Amino acid sequence: MTPSITQPTCGALDWQLTGHGNIPMNVSLNCQPGELLALLGPSGSGKTTLLRSLAGLYQDVAGHIHSGQDCWLDTRRGINRPPEQRQLGMVFQGYALFPHLNALENLLIPLRHLPRQQALQSAQAWLERVHLKGLERRKPHELSGGQRQRVALARALVAQPRALLLDEPFSAVDQATRQKLRRELALLRQEIQAPTLLVTHDLEEALQLADRICVLHHGQLLQVSAPDQLMSHPASPTVARLLGMQNLFEGRILASDQHQLLLDWLGLPLTLPGQPEFITGQTVQWMAPPQSLLLHRPDRPVPGDKENPVQGKIEELVLLGPHASLSIRPNHAPDWPLRFYVPRHFVERQQLQSGMAVTLSLLADQLHLFSP
Repeated sequence: MTPSITQPTCGALDWQLTGHGNIPMNVSLNCQPGELLALLGPSGSGKTTLLRSLAGLYQDVAGHIHSGQDCWLDTRRGINRPPEQRQLGMVFQGYALFPHLNALENLLIPLRHLPRQQALQSAQAWLERVHLKGLERRKPHELSGGQRQRVALARALVAQPRALLLDEPFSAVDQATRQKLRRELALLRQEIQAPTLLVTHDLEEALQLADRICVLHHGQLLQVSAPDQLMSHPASPTVARLLGMQNLFEGRILASDQHQLLLDWLGLPLTLPGQPEFITGQTVQWMAPPQSLLLHRPDRPVPGDKENPVQGKIEELVLLGPHASLSIRPNHAPDWPLRFYVPRHFVERQQLQSGMAVTLSLLADQLHLFSP
């Protein structure tokens, strides 16, 4: 039976940091006890720099970092605790295990302050908790990539850290192992009271694991939201593009009140729910997310086909395993195709083909207008 690990009560991790190094940084954020906050962004956005700043491994910053009531950094007051005094657990992308030590000995390193027997019991309990019982005496080169990452995660947690920092922890393993490790981290989170920060450039990983996602770009915080909110209401077209979203367009408000908004898209009027913050005549950018698009053949109408109908034809149909990528070129706006994915079985059932005339319904309550 997998042992339950008792974790201490932890405070929130709160920070406000600016930096002027290779990646200028300006981030004010917090992570609550038991929360997993994902730092998401492309390479060079400042994710790892921020993580290393919190750990005390990167010094070219100004501001403050607090863990509950404890101050780790306050540059105005001259406070800067070294990494070993911040009580952090950190998992690196490349594991960072001691190659000459076995799995058990790697876990004993952060427990050197404890009596030997107590340290052994704690280390063995954590190895069992991450499903490595019986592999205690194996050195890193005798373990698989997934097993090494489990050792690294157990080592980060064995000393009961005040916060857990994960720097792209699963990127060095294959896809199947990555899915297993994500599932195990999701289960472990039920026992981890420490605030957890996950650096990743993998949107799927962030959506699966995070309570909130922080989108970073060039060291700037662009949006912090729950996963569902982020995907349905990105704060700006820049955020939407960083998330890989498509179907970003420009339009003009024809009419707006508390009940209904009428949007002109290159001569095609679209009806949306009322959004009084937008005014008549205003030019706006808007997005049609995948969940807003309902596709059907003109000769096979389905419920919803009367809602913001867009006539067009299939410009591109590419089968990608269990899914298909579609590009629909609207008749009224041939230079602005709508792109999305559908299940492969839908393509086969509807007998869709490139060049076929189709109709899209743009579901009003799913369309998103970006605030100016």
